[in-house]
Amino acid sequence: MPLVDDIRSALREAGDPERAPGQQAYMKSAMPFLGVRVPDARRVAKALAKGRDAATLRETALKLWDAAGFREERYAAMALLSLRPLHADPELVPLVEHFVRTGQWWDYTDELAHRLADLHDARPAQTAALVREWARDPDLWIRRIAILSQLGRGIRLDPAILADTVAPSTADPEFFLRKAIGWALREYARVAPDWVRAFVDAHELSALTRREALKHLDAAPLRAAG
Repeated sequence: MPLVDDIRSALREAGDPERAPGQQAYMKSAMPFLGVRVPDARRVAKALAKGRDAATLRETALKLWDAAGFREERYAAMALLSLRPLHADPELVPLVEHFVRTGQWWDYTDELAHRLADLHDARPAQTAALVREWARDPDLWIRRIAILSQLGRGIRLDPAILADTVAPSTADPEFFLRKAIGWALREYARVAPDWVRAFVDAHELSALTRREALKHLDAAPLRAAG
């Protein structure tokens, strides 16, 4: 595909071989880097994809992702999913799921969570059902994206969905799930601090989760899981 080739070429031209090893080490990535900063990889993809239709963007994103030889190509693929023709497009769900299941790392999962946040606004009932299902998935990254799926929604966040996506993972010892729960609760505490305090007090949460959730709140000591 011409657009795929154009994005790959532009990323290679923007690469810095001296930066690449440090990026790979930081991300603990088996896939090498070109040495392109993440914001720059996004800008490259968005600039070259300007004016393309939704079908072309989806096809290009999938090709970039599946055939990626460098991690920046996957960052570019995710950037395409954020473009206006695909905003809150329900056809993104299979792509998001595919990217999370094959990516298996926090940088992919956390970026893709924003696409679910868009869908919570556009298709609330369907998206709520989806993330409640994903919250019980065996794959920890699918569970993480379900927990983080309302990030950035502020007062539009539905606390019932938050509670339901958090509940299946509260006893899980996995760091990335505990951190995600704390992050989601901490963000909601900006608009509903009393709800978050009450939730933390009522649930057996890890010390990490509790600390993250209450990070910016002046709360009395609350009990954590032993």
